[in-house]
Amino acid sequence: MTSTSRDRDDFFAAMGLRPIINAASHASRLGGTRLAQPVVDAMVAASQTFVPIAEMQARASDLISEFMGAEAGCVASGADACLTLAAAACMTGDSRAAMDQLPDTTGLKNEIVMHRAHRMSFDHALRLAGARLVEIGYLTSSSGAGAYRWQMEAAITERTAACFYVGMTLDSTLDFKAFVEIAHSRGVPVIVDAAPTQVPAENFRRWIDLGADLVACAGGKYIGGPAASGFLAGRRDLVRAAALQQQDAFVHPEVYAEPFGAGEGQAEPPHQGIGRVLKVGREELAGLMAALKLCAARDYAAEQAGRVALSERLARAIRERNFEAVKVKSDDPVNAITVVFDTPQRAARVVRELQEGSPRVFVLNARIGQGEIVVLPHCVLPEEVEPLERRLLEAIALAAGEA
Repeated sequence: MTSTSRDRDDFFAAMGLRPIINAASHASRLGGTRLAQPVVDAMVAASQTFVPIAEMQARASDLISEFMGAEAGCVASGADACLTLAAAACMTGDSRAAMDQLPDTTGLKNEIVMHRAHRMSFDHALRLAGARLVEIGYLTSSSGAGAYRWQMEAAITERTAACFYVGMTLDSTLDFKAFVEIAHSRGVPVIVDAAPTQVPAENFRRWIDLGADLVACAGGKYIGGPAASGFLAGRRDLVRAAALQQQDAFVHPEVYAEPFGAGEGQAEPPHQGIGRVLKVGREELAGLMAALKLCAARDYAAEQAGRVALSERLARAIRERNFEAVKVKSDDPVNAITVVFDTPQRAARVVRELQEGSPRVFVLNARIGQGEIVVLPHCVLPEEVEPLERRLLEAIALAAGEA
């Protein structure tokens, strides 16, 4: 055991906590991703000194712009936080009175048009700012298509503040190019939830290239930044409106400087806006900035190969045991293996055994109802591979009655 892992285990033991092997990927409930040492070093360095947060945000904007090919960017406490800021920015623009009014949207454009098939629990973030969601299309494509252009065109009115698109195209949604075309033809900005987007950077840039006005990204997942970080990228005027509602404005007007240097010393600061609860500290800012810079130098092919190797090893180990009540699939495009049980109860028992045993193992359990668990290799260390394989086989054997 290295000194670093020993220190980590000593800390958690002192706190009465048991660490886990994370085979569920970059799940927020498990703490996000594993930080590279330069990211940790940046956060530690930031914690020991002081820099005006607005200046750090301005530098972060430069890095986000370079990474995304966007005009500007700002950092908040996660992709969901960025969605709230995006909705707020589209509803208020530069109006300080409107910013002060949120989440009361009386008299404001407050509707956000989106596909019914893209509705999910995360769109709470849009409604948090006071937006009203207007759904288009259907949940299936049984009539040949799940959504039509005329549905979106009819949904956009004088009350529409933005159109919202989750970063995946489904059979029941319009393709993104058509979605942007319709929105822009009516002068309406497009917000994209890019939290599901994976590196490399070109996968993120394509949203801007295809016409998105604001893109909300997770910092603590595939980017490799702190868990409590995300960034919003896009049009300078809209990012500025978002930043105005997040950054600390507890400053006298005589010395107030607006984000990105616009209107310095001329405009009065807004009150603490709705984004105040979504702020990040200098440590998160520093960590995300370091992670963005590292993205350009990462060997994504090697990362992918490592995940494939681990998935193949686990799939082979399960198949070799020839469990009667278990099948394994390893054709997932994100290098996961799916273990399929004959009943949901068996799947649930495996998850419980993994979480309660030693070492503790957490897998993706959202598909227990279909009798499936999913093992994702993204956050597994080399020294965790053997205990992960052993614990997985033990838990499956118990659930299958073959222990």
